[in-house]
Amino acid sequence: MNQQSKPAKAISRRPRRAFTDEFKAGAVRLVLDEGKTISAVARDLDIHSSVVGSWVERARADRTKGKTGLTTLEREELAKLRKEVRELRMERDILKEAAAYFAKHQR
Repeated sequence: MNQQSKPAKAISRRPRRAFTDEFKAGAVRLVLDEGKTISAVARDLDIHSSVVGSWVERARADRTKGKTGLTTLEREELAKLRKEVRELRMERDILKEAAAYFAKHQR
């Protein structure tokens, strides 16, 4: 029996969408204040439920002042500190190489 390979179907992805803070707040309000489920809100707004879930998780953390996760301010500070650590490590590596170079060529 001769099997012919079927052409692979190209997966068409939806272009990445950007949502305003007001839109996100409205979706979160539907879940937290009106008691709708995350999946119901996601379905109504034609968004994947994991997106709405992450918005809700962040809002809960902000509302509980960090008891249920990182607040927005803490996330911003964490990102800033990670960037600073990355820069400091680069500087340290450059200084190590410079010190090794000058120690080798000092004689």
